[in-house]
Amino acid sequence: MGGLAQICNQQGWQVTGSDLHVYPPMSDQLQEAGIILHEGYDPAVLSGDLDLVVIGNAMSRGNSLVEAVLDGNIPFISGPELLGRLTSEMTVLAVSGTHGKTTTTSMLSWILEHEGLSPGFLVGGVPENFGVSARRGAGKIFVVEADEYDTAFFDKRSKFIHYHADVFGINNLEFDHADIFADLAAIETQFHNAIRRIPRSGFIISRAGVGAIERVLNKGCWSNQLSIGQGTPVDFTINGNQLIASGSDMKIEWPMRGLHNAQNAELAVAMAHVVNVPMDRAFFALSEFGGVERRLNLLFENGSLKVWDDFAHHPTAIATTLDTLTEEQTPLVAVIELRSNTMKAGVHSKSLMASAACADFVYWVLPETITWDTSLLLRSNGTSIVVRDVSALEKQLAQQASGQIVFMSNGGFSGIQKRLVARLTEC
Repeated sequence: MGGLAQICNQQGWQVTGSDLHVYPPMSDQLQEAGIILHEGYDPAVLSGDLDLVVIGNAMSRGNSLVEAVLDGNIPFISGPELLGRLTSEMTVLAVSGTHGKTTTTSMLSWILEHEGLSPGFLVGGVPENFGVSARRGAGKIFVVEADEYDTAFFDKRSKFIHYHADVFGINNLEFDHADIFADLAAIETQFHNAIRRIPRSGFIISRAGVGAIERVLNKGCWSNQLSIGQGTPVDFTINGNQLIASGSDMKIEWPMRGLHNAQNAELAVAMAHVVNVPMDRAFFALSEFGGVERRLNLLFENGSLKVWDDFAHHPTAIATTLDTLTEEQTPLVAVIELRSNTMKAGVHSKSLMASAACADFVYWVLPETITWDTSLLLRSNGTSIVVRDVSALEKQLAQQASGQIVFMSNGGFSGIQKRLVARLTEC
């Protein structure tokens, strides 16, 4: 919603917003754009000259501002539908999947920018190459991070249904969002609904060898198809700080880490290629890709200790991040916040222990409201504990003298990362 507000602002519209606890980097971006953000949901913000209210999917009936909009018969729309209207005359490239959407969308946007195409984009993070999470763009191409989460309280379809994509990329597909979907089959149905809307002249680009993706495509596909990954022409590997295109002599130095980012690069390069960016040019553009804020960012280093921050909040993503950091071969401490509705509900509780296997010690940060058996998170050797008090944890982590600490959360984590770095810097 913050990114969409920036795009509307760039349209020349006067934009204000209401939310709770908006944290950096989005709060900083909105302030820099001159967008007024109201804390809370006071109906008094609904001025008499208001033209339209955009309602985010976190809002529900009973919210005081939502009720005032309905009672006042004020025109309203969902964020995804508005974005679809704003990009209706553009070629839309939608990046989907359970993991890696933000990084892949950022990579793709950068490739197109590097080619001089000046794309518009909406990303769920801040690409370092751009410094903002959204822009209208000066060209005819728009890149969007295509989320399968529902649209609004009045529209329970997945967001990406509204984006009228011309190119739809599917990087991976697992069960998530248990507060909305009963099972993986329900998510697959939404993905197929999106595929039904891709024109015949458009493209479906998907990872080969993924059962859930294959089931979606087998339901029917009427567009051009391109497969990526092992055994396909778009197959990348990692060797240290190099990205290598298998089957060719192409290789680049780049700042990204882990096989998962090689897979993100595969999708970005393939999606750029089908809108006429030569494969080699798309690949080499990634040598100048700077990454994304909060996607395995190094926050602190003093020669003996490193502190990382990452957005991982699903067992697969947690395991991938920790596996990547084991390349350092130093003691690895994972601080994992179970914040998403799926995590708090305990849907993945039985697989969380295994997801953190690469960590030497794990702090599981849980809210008091969790009711499932948290003993599932405890190792028999005492190298994992459940934490409720973040302030006490902060003091404990500040005593860490060597190795690596990685914070993983899909939220602001109460700002503990920055406070810890401040403590360590003072030492």
